[in-house]
Amino acid sequence: MKPALELQHYVSGRWRAGTGSTITSINPARPDETIAQGLQAGPTDLGHAVDAAHAGKHEWARTPPHERGAVLLRAAAILEQYAAAWGTELAREEGKTLTEGQGEVLRAAQILRYYGNDGDREAGAVFSSPRRGERILVTRKPLGVIGVITPFNFPIAIPAWKIAPALAYGNTVVWKPASTVPLLAMRLVQALDDAGLPGGVLNLLIGPGLLGNELVKHRGLDGLTFTGSTVVGRSLAAQAAGHGVPIQAEMGGKNAAIVLADADLELAVEQVLLGAFRSAGQKCTATSRLIVAEGVASDFLSMLRARTESLVVGDPLDSNVHMGPVVNAAAYDSINRGIETALSQGAEVLTGGTPYPPSDLTAGYFIQPTILELPREGSIDVWREELFGPVLSVRRASSTQAAFDLANDSEFGLSAALFTQDLSQALRGLDELDVGILHVNSESAGADPHVPFGGVKKSGYGPKEQGQSAREFFTHTTTVYLRGGRNGS
Repeated sequence: MKPALELQHYVSGRWRAGTGSTITSINPARPDETIAQGLQAGPTDLGHAVDAAHAGKHEWARTPPHERGAVLLRAAAILEQYAAAWGTELAREEGKTLTEGQGEVLRAAQILRYYGNDGDREAGAVFSSPRRGERILVTRKPLGVIGVITPFNFPIAIPAWKIAPALAYGNTVVWKPASTVPLLAMRLVQALDDAGLPGGVLNLLIGPGLLGNELVKHRGLDGLTFTGSTVVGRSLAAQAAGHGVPIQAEMGGKNAAIVLADADLELAVEQVLLGAFRSAGQKCTATSRLIVAEGVASDFLSMLRARTESLVVGDPLDSNVHMGPVVNAAAYDSINRGIETALSQGAEVLTGGTPYPPSDLTAGYFIQPTILELPREGSIDVWREELFGPVLSVRRASSTQAAFDLANDSEFGLSAALFTQDLSQALRGLDELDVGILHVNSESAGADPHVPFGGVKKSGYGPKEQGQSAREFFTHTTTVYLRGGRNGS
């Protein structure tokens, strides 16, 4: 067993111990194995971090965009260099498979490269003026000090897609990652530090959820970006509004995959399987609801059940494993309670649904990939409530319109997948499905750094993330009326 690494915070360009109580990161596949340990941040640490970010914001804002971008490009190269080692740490700390962990580190590098090249893109706009000798310019400026609060499920990719645009557009950052996955947060900061990021521009504080509440209330904060649960997101949004702080929040999802009667069933089975069970279903864009046309439902579900039962669940460091554990005991208990409630409300188990019998798996937080078929009528909690685990709920639809109505039967609107070979049906789905992201003939999960990411309805609040949409949150505009002197030609 490897010795535990020391957890530290990063404030004003220096690594330092915290002033709070002990915090421990464990391996969810073997909970008796400690990955990292240290002292969490306290209120004093938070004050120092915000002060450091405030002290550095003017100089960083004045730094030319190409110089800021060069730091991100150097950090991307460092992430690529250490992708194998840090991806392995990610798998040990969070429970993703080794392939997914290493792939996530490389995705973080891709995001840094995208924003590292932002200096080559347009930076404003010029409008005609109704007055002679004048031009109207719209320029962009950074907000200032940005608070960043990130979840456990993508411990380096989601922080990268928030921190990279924040830095590229000239902001400074105070970052509080999920306390369950602090080691990968340190690795991202390490890459940026080694790449030459000036002290105070990025500050890392590892601590409990309450630290996020203190961050949003701090008078030195100019903006807050959050990804996490709907309950926490709404609470932070309310606090931010009370303090006049702009907030960008990506919250829950209860994403549907729709399989119409004309779909390529083999393709749909593969993609639904990936969407539901990759990363143990711990994605905001994971497929957690499945709607199948009545005419093909029996065949499709039989194929999906067989593929699901062939998945290998186990130690994520084993290259033969398809799915690892969920992140911790609280998640394990919550997901199992959700399954039990669904069964008590009339759901039928197609596969999974019970704890593993005594084995190596029972030592960790492993949950069987589970498919539940729900009755046509009646309210069942699992159809609307996010379990955030490897649980897929199924309903049959009597028509295409019924399928679309079932998909929209949610307060969330993050992502959906539609499987059809009929272009007319695909275009109809584009019009009718009320989501921020629609996949046609691919899984509901997945995002690219150059296009907008985010949900509608109760899934998102504020501007979208990624691509050029990120500018809408991390900058504000100044409209400039530019006229020369009287002697100008």
